[in-house]
Amino acid sequence: MTFLQPEILWALPLVALPVVIHLLNRLRHRPRAWAAMQFLRAANRSSTSHAKLKQWLILLFRTLAALALVLFVARPLAGGWIGWALAPAPDAILILLDRSPSMESRTAGGDSTRRELALARLAEAAGQFGESSHLILIENALREPQQIAGASALEGLSTAQPSDAAADLPAMLQAAFQWLVDNQAGTSEIWIASDLQESNWLPEDDRWQSLVAQFEALPQPVRFRLLAFNDAEEDNAAISLHDLARQTRGHQPELDLAFDIRRYGADGEAVIPIAVNVDGGGSQVEATLEGQSLRWRQRVGVAPDKQGGWGSVSLPDDGNLTDNAAYFVYRSDSAFRAVVVSSDDANARFFRFAAASRASGAFEPARRASVSEAATTDWDAASMLVWQAPLPKGETAARVRRFVEEGGTAFFFPPAGEDPVSFEGFSWGGIESADQEETFRIAGWEEDEGPLEKTEEGLSIPLNEFQAFKRRGVSGGDAVLAAYEDGESFLVRKTVGRGQIYFCGSLPAEDWSTLGDGFALVPMLRRAMREGGRRLNRETMLECGRLNAVDRAKAWTPVGTDEPRNILSQAGVYRNGDRLVAVNRPETEDDRTALEAGSATTLFGGLSVKLWEEARSRDDRSQGEVWRLVLGCMLAFLLVEAFLILPDARPSERGGEAVKT
Repeated sequence: MTFLQPEILWALPLVALPVVIHLLNRLRHRPRAWAAMQFLRAANRSSTSHAKLKQWLILLFRTLAALALVLFVARPLAGGWIGWALAPAPDAILILLDRSPSMESRTAGGDSTRRELALARLAEAAGQFGESSHLILIENALREPQQIAGASALEGLSTAQPSDAAADLPAMLQAAFQWLVDNQAGTSEIWIASDLQESNWLPEDDRWQSLVAQFEALPQPVRFRLLAFNDAEEDNAAISLHDLARQTRGHQPELDLAFDIRRYGADGEAVIPIAVNVDGGGSQVEATLEGQSLRWRQRVGVAPDKQGGWGSVSLPDDGNLTDNAAYFVYRSDSAFRAVVVSSDDANARFFRFAAASRASGAFEPARRASVSEAATTDWDAASMLVWQAPLPKGETAARVRRFVEEGGTAFFFPPAGEDPVSFEGFSWGGIESADQEETFRIAGWEEDEGPLEKTEEGLSIPLNEFQAFKRRGVSGGDAVLAAYEDGESFLVRKTVGRGQIYFCGSLPAEDWSTLGDGFALVPMLRRAMREGGRRLNRETMLECGRLNAVDRAKAWTPVGTDEPRNILSQAGVYRNGDRLVAVNRPETEDDRTALEAGSATTLFGGLSVKLWEEARSRDDRSQGEVWRLVLGCMLAFLLVEAFLILPDARPSERGGEAVKT
């Protein structure tokens, strides 16, 4: 037998309190010899043994009642058939509801979304426990435990409606664990309703191991049941903001918009109408989607005297209504800037002019910093960092990582000497020189997106004319964007947070390659610099569900709609005083890679977890609280004790006659 509050067992010595009181009462009466009492003692001697037995029984039941009281407060758990019989329902049921955008997908051939189906099944299952169990809802947007009055109220809760925030299953489980600890709950079940989206479950996250250990350490048993929705969904298209810049062409200011359109389910060419709304004025364009994704760009003119504003783009209704819109906020003309960290004067000169910024109509070379200055240089106004030096380490490496996580771009070029340091999984190989009268040439590169994509007119960067006399191997990265004829990498990319890291295997110096001619280096760096511009918009372009504590506490008013909206859980444009912000669903929500149900259950280690469809068995209730039994025993002991201390009936009540003397 185990106890939910074992610290109460320190009170077990109080069980001896009735015995102590009994002994103290005996000390109050000192025996005195009295001749007149001898006759009475002789007359009572025959009933003495019966009286002693009665006193011992009274003392026993008082002691047992005190023992039962201590055990009742300590909340004992029993296993086997006793626990099965006495714990027909869990003390608490915690419902972890994933109401992220992916849960709004309608199932193929159905009219209900995954979230709606989940709520219906959860409400039906919780109905049988409504009178005996505490129902607690924890959803992905706020992650604040909320007690539900009854199962029938679940579907009508505002916190169970669609949300644009991504789910974080480890964080939701941590909130459930903390509720169990804070409320000292007894036997509990945790019901999880999710579509098993991998970006929400984060199977590689270190928190899983810690969570399993925490739940295993709880004194009460906790069982998990998984309601999974990873079946086929209706055809759907989603749109998300990639980047935004306001620049003046001629004398007309324009917004350069870049959006990503993804399609799920359907194949073949499709023409998708897109509604564009800028400051309340609407227009419609069409985008032709040939594959599963498209980087769509659009220029929209704005009034010259307009210092800032807002807008949105949206798709027609389809199989998921929550991923059909993206919002943005723009300010005055965007001047992208770069910082060059290099100790090589020749290469630094190429980088500074290739990454020059256009401020006030004039080109301004990028600012240069030495390696020793990298830890203290002001990068707040920069969108790109060009690094041609030994890889950063220590505090400098942490600073570069923060820069990228905020949405900036870091572009690394080979250092001149050996560099054994690695950074974010990247490392440099040895320097390799081409054979005499031969050069290294590029065989293929990514032209659909990234620094090497085609121009808006459909023209390719002429990398086929590029020649390298020296190169350096690159290890690491998520994707190879360009490779040499022999398969070695020329340009590699890795996504970190909201930004990108690029490693290029050659240098623009004349003894390294023809990269200094500018036909590849300039567009490559300028596109990467623009791509890092989302770091400059981090104060106005926010991800739903990921607001900092300061912004969460502010009062926000939705812009451009009369519908009530909550900035903590719904995308849109919001205003607080003079500040405008655009809130969008996280980019990870558009990655629909899902876990298999079996893979999800393995994350729970040795904890008791079953899929929703699996029948309940006796093992589901291997332990149960038996405080009801202990409380009943205590009451029974007190009733018996009360009966034993009743005074004997009077002679007239016994129907006998008094003894004559």
